[in-house]
Amino acid sequence: MSKLAVVAFGGNALLRAGQKGTIEEQEQNAYEASKNLINLIDRNFNLVLTHGNGPQVGNILLANSAGHEKYGIPDMPLDVSVAYSQGFIGYILEQQLRNVLVAEDLDRDIISIITQVLVNKDDDAFKNPTKPIGPYFTREAAERISKTSNVIFKEDPAGRGWRKVVASPTPLVIFNRRSIEKIAREGHIVIAVGGGGIPCYYVAENKLQGIDAVIDKDVASALLASQIRADKLFILTDVPKVCLNFNTPQEKTIDRMSISEAKKYLEEGQFAEGSMAPKIRAAIHFIERSGKDTIITDTKLLGVDNGGTRITIV
Repeated sequence: MSKLAVVAFGGNALLRAGQKGTIEEQEQNAYEASKNLINLIDRNFNLVLTHGNGPQVGNILLANSAGHEKYGIPDMPLDVSVAYSQGFIGYILEQQLRNVLVAEDLDRDIISIITQVLVNKDDDAFKNPTKPIGPYFTREAAERISKTSNVIFKEDPAGRGWRKVVASPTPLVIFNRRSIEKIAREGHIVIAVGGGGIPCYYVAENKLQGIDAVIDKDVASALLASQIRADKLFILTDVPKVCLNFNTPQEKTIDRMSISEAKKYLEEGQFAEGSMAPKIRAAIHFIERSGKDTIITDTKLLGVDNGGTRITIV
């Protein structure tokens, strides 16, 4: 019987630091990332793919702002920009994954699902924005922009610059989750919960409306994985393994840890917000609800024996 895995790609799987963000760059990155999924298909996994959108949605907002200032084009809110990113990233992933499958003589349907996710409009996250989106800026540029707008910037933990941060509320309900599971268990590959999902709330009884936020894609992926009874959650990032004392002379990689150890390291502040901390919380969320493992690793080590950091219930 086939197993079901949720694979959460980071936004940097398509757009890497230092790149301009051309479609050609993102297509090539998507193709390289997709090749690593063959390891899981060979291991008899059915797949649900999720993805980040931090770099892309930030660029969409910049383009919106430029179009509004120069041509008077109506500005689009953040939830609509997340929907934009779901569409074009899903298209790129679907196309390049199909190219990989054809090269491997594999036949699968690939279905991208625009996914709304319910949040609480009174979530404390709206009082403390932490989710980084968009390009990196120098300290001087970030301070200059902040003085003339309501934009909040925070420094990247890896020292790559300063990025805009927005609210990242907790996902509560993922819409269409039953269809996502059904399609995936039939052997098709589903792309869903892009960018953590389009954040929405009930503005009145039985009436949904979008809200300005970006849901963390790892937390949303963990919720989806638990709700569709996935056998494993893979959280992909730009480092091969989780580290203690990251980016210091005392840096140490972790091969395996229990959720109790993960909680301890979180309390000690070992993992940065907007970076590794949400991934660790997502792993804990999935493991506590499913009893199954989570693996955090680099895209290149996906499905490789002993690749990445394995987080387990004990």
